[in-house]
Amino acid sequence: MNYLNIEKLRSLSREEFLAVNPYPYFNSEGVLTESGFQDLLENMPPQEMFEQKFGYERRAGQAPHDRYSLEYTPDMPVPKPWKEFIGELCSDAYRKEIERLLGAKKAEFRFHWHYTPSGADVSPHCDAKREHGSHLFYFNSTDDWDAAWGGSTLVLDDGGRLDYNSAPDIKEFDNVIECDCLGNYSSLILRGDHAWHAVNPIECPEDRLRRVFIIVVNPDNLFWKLRDRLIGKKIQRF
Repeated sequence: MNYLNIEKLRSLSREEFLAVNPYPYFNSEGVLTESGFQDLLENMPPQEMFEQKFGYERRAGQAPHDRYSLEYTPDMPVPKPWKEFIGELCSDAYRKEIERLLGAKKAEFRFHWHYTPSGADVSPHCDAKREHGSHLFYFNSTDDWDAAWGGSTLVLDDGGRLDYNSAPDIKEFDNVIECDCLGNYSSLILRGDHAWHAVNPIECPEDRLRRVFIIVVNPDNLFWKLRDRLIGKKIQRF
């Protein structure tokens, strides 16, 4: 089975991507094949594998991003479809398109899942300076999630005013754009000092979770490879 619909990324020119306001992002349906999306959705890693990440301090006094987190390692016993999907993500075809769009000469990927319960949110933030960007795949469908419960990635426009090392309230932004996140959608985000994004507080039943799989795109740098390998699933992403 093919999981990636690589033509969806190939059809996006770098010029078109960079022209998006307030910063380059690509929120689109169908970067996964429909059959691939369904197979992954039906075989999500069980919550028992995850580590609780609640109450961690963040940069510049930003509110914690409370969630259950699972950092992928090659020896991890995740369901077979996820092993196959991650194998595709490590292919030259996907890497080439991500490097092209994010302007990375050579990129290294890190993979993790976040499951977020009711009452939690993601405070406004920009990704770490060491990153080229990130690619978020959403794994809630209309069968298991009500849009009224929240959980969408919010693209925030600060008008170029806010300091990267600050903790703004969402009310301080000029514009808030809600990404599509139900069904076979993903969001590719180019990292920048004004590439602010967030998730509003989630209000869902206790037996539901916002589920997202994130590809962090780092430089191919030995320091970060060794750091991530040593820290493993204890990493708290800032």
